Amino acid sequence: MLLPDKALLSALLHRYRAWECLAEAEPRDPHTRRRRDDLAYTLCVLMGRRTPQEAVAEAEAYLGAARPRSSGPF
Repeated sequence: MLLPDKALLSALLHRYRAWECLAEAEPRDPHTRRRRDDLAYTLCVLMGRRTPQEAVAEAEAYLGAARPRSSGPF
């Protein structure tokens, strides 16, 4: 499977999160929802996932942005 450019993916993920916050703040604004949904679709296609949640998780893992699990007591 071809993987997307990390810089492009990082920018898309950042924009998706920003539009997601705006959509939560203004849930009835169709423009905001449409932009968020367009970015979600793009992430899904790039990451080969069916849902935005899966695509975001996959993108974070690919970019190394996912929190590492603690192996120690702290």
